[in-house]
Amino acid sequence: MEKSVFEISQMDCPSEENLIRLRLDEIAEIKHLAFDIPQRRLTVHHEGRLEAIERSIADLNLGGARVSTERSEETRFEEPAKQRKLLWTVLAINFGFFAIEMTTGLISGSMGLVADSLDMLADAFVYGISLFAVGATLSRKRRIATLAGYFQLALAIVGFVEVVRRFLGVEEMPDSGTMIVVSILALVANGFCLYLLQKSKSNEAHMQASAIFTSNDVIINLGVIAAGVLVYLFGSNRPDLIVGTIVFVVVLRGALRILRLGKRSDG
Repeated sequence: MEKSVFEISQMDCPSEENLIRLRLDEIAEIKHLAFDIPQRRLTVHHEGRLEAIERSIADLNLGGARVSTERSEETRFEEPAKQRKLLWTVLAINFGFFAIEMTTGLISGSMGLVADSLDMLADAFVYGISLFAVGATLSRKRRIATLAGYFQLALAIVGFVEVVRRFLGVEEMPDSGTMIVVSILALVANGFCLYLLQKSKSNEAHMQASAIFTSNDVIINLGVIAAGVLVYLFGSNRPDLIVGTIVFVVVLRGALRILRLGKRSDG
C-alpha cells in the first residue's frame, strides 16, 4: 500500500473535506482518507492509481498539490461507523443553527444572519450528501449533490435579490444585539464542530484554538459580529448588507462547486 500526502490550500472548513470525500469515492483503490484541516493536508492510503487521485483532487479547484508518496504498512483505520456518528453530530449542529439564524435573521431584519444561516445549511447539505448516500451508487450520489447544489443556488439568488432591494429601498435597520448574540453562539458551534472533526482524525487531542480560525465559517461569524457592532455604532444597515453580500458570494461559490461535482460524468 502507498501513502500520498496532498496539500489542499483552499481546504478551509469541513465542507471542503466532504466534497473531497465524495469526489474520491469513485476510486476503489483508495483505502483510507485522513484530513488535517488546520494544516490543509490530506493523506491518502491507496493501492495504485496515483494519477487518477491527483487528477480528481485537481478537478475540484481547491489548490491541491501532492507533497509526497511513500510505501505504508498501515492497515488498521478508524471504523466508518464512528465517522458516521460524528458526521450526524455536526450535521445536527449545522442544521440546528441554520434554523436558529434564519429565524432570528428574519425577525431581526439582519441579512448577515440570514446569509450565515445559508452557509450553515450549505455545510449541512454536504454532510447530508455523505450520510444519506452511504452505500449508494456514484451516479445516485451525484444526483443528490446536484439537487442540493440547485437548492443552495436558489437560496443564494433570493438572498442577493433581497440585499439589492434593501440597498435601493427604504433603509431597514436590523437588530444589532440579536446579530451579535446569535453570531457568537454560531461561532462557538462552528468551533465545536471543527474540534470534533479534528479530534476524530487522530488518537491525540492536538486540536488547538488557533486552528479554529482557519475556518471560513468562523471568519464569517466574526464578520457578522463586526457588522452588528457597526450597525449599533453608526445607526446604518449598510454594514449588515455588505457582510450579507459577502456571505452570499461564499454560499454561491459553494453551490457552484457542488453542481460541478454532481454533473461530472462517470469515468
